[in-house]
Amino acid sequence: MKHLRTVGDVMTRSVISVGKGAPFKDIVEAMRQSQVSALPVLSADERVAGVVSEADLLLNAQDMDETRAVTAGQLMTEPAVTVSKDATIASAARLMAHGHLKRLPVVDEDGVLIGIVSRGDLLKTYLRPDADIAAELREMITAHFAPAGAPLVHVYVSDGIVRLEGSVPDPRLQDMLVRVARTVPGVVDVIPLPDAAMSA
Repeated sequence: MKHLRTVGDVMTRSVISVGKGAPFKDIVEAMRQSQVSALPVLSADERVAGVVSEADLLLNAQDMDETRAVTAGQLMTEPAVTVSKDATIASAARLMAHGHLKRLPVVDEDGVLIGIVSRGDLLKTYLRPDADIAAELREMITAHFAPAGAPLVHVYVSDGIVRLEGSVPDPRLQDMLVRVARTVPGVVDVIPLPDAAMSA
């Protein structure tokens, strides 16, 4: 069972990019062929130097004339906002939301481009079957809360919504269970144990 937890689990490894010296028309053609609205711009050593977007092209197209050569290095937004393949899906989503970005270049520890992750890629986690989500959560509960192997609560999942049933002796344990459930990729919401189930 594949657990989709990190950017590396969902990213696209085949990435269209351009060098800093790529001319305007080549950038437009690369975007058209790959059907994307932005491209990573790479330096000579394959590190991500910046990102050039349709907006960058349109803004500069108004001021262009035939005597001036315009390249990706001149048009790009820098520094590029990038993400590690080991980053969590949640942290990548926050980074995109904060920067109003549709996609992020994925880099290794040296800053070399190894993939691209889009909003759509991050949403793949919500396509996980309910049975997979329930199985992973049961494993986590057994490992963390029931060392003897006995189930602490029963887990049911429908359309990504987790429902917990059973009883716990401490309200603090209820909060911990909910937090753990929310970390499972694909979980949309968590319905906690009813108050009556939290008794000694």
